[in-house]
Amino acid sequence: MSVARRCALLRARIAARVVAVSALCLYAGTAAAHSGGGPGAGFAAGFAHPFGGGDHLLAMVCVGAWGAQLGSPLRLALPTTFPLMMVAGAALALWGLPLPAVEGGVALSVLALGACIAWRWRAPVWAACALVAGFALLHGYAHGRELPVAADPAGYSLGFVLATGLLHVFGIGLGELGLRASPVALRGFGAAVAAVGAAFVVSALRA
Repeated sequence: MSVARRCALLRARIAARVVAVSALCLYAGTAAAHSGGGPGAGFAAGFAHPFGGGDHLLAMVCVGAWGAQLGSPLRLALPTTFPLMMVAGAALALWGLPLPAVEGGVALSVLALGACIAWRWRAPVWAACALVAGFALLHGYAHGRELPVAADPAGYSLGFVLATGLLHVFGIGLGELGLRASPVALRGFGAAVAAVGAAFVVSALRA
């Protein structure tokens, strides 16, 4: 088998895997947006929480994938900015400071980040960081507001931030894989996420 043929088969296999991951993420998007940790919830509940909400899961993966798509320095800057601003948003919620349109903003983040990947928007560093920081503030506020009263706040928060970081890493890997194997499949993933985000936005507007 020729080298060109082998490369083509490899690209096809990787593209199929990217599509499969997209399907899994779309399935996750049908999950409940946010769920509380329950009495006594600590590190384990905080770690599991991001995987139970489709909006948060998709946004986290997209932050990593878009950063990979944009390249250095945003490959690392975006996944670093998000957790930091998410903690700030959670602090605002715990302090009881009002923040309007949180659920709508969280839903919009999925639509916008997916669209950035689909359109391969080459955003300036400041614009990409500002966009991600704004959405991170909303995500952090939404989840900080839901922090169980009886939970161990430090353990729960640590688990939540760690899981978020792992989702970023997965997104970076997905983005790098898509760029090397099939940029079209990566953009298709972004379009699929944006479609789910649009459904989230409609749902938030109806609520």
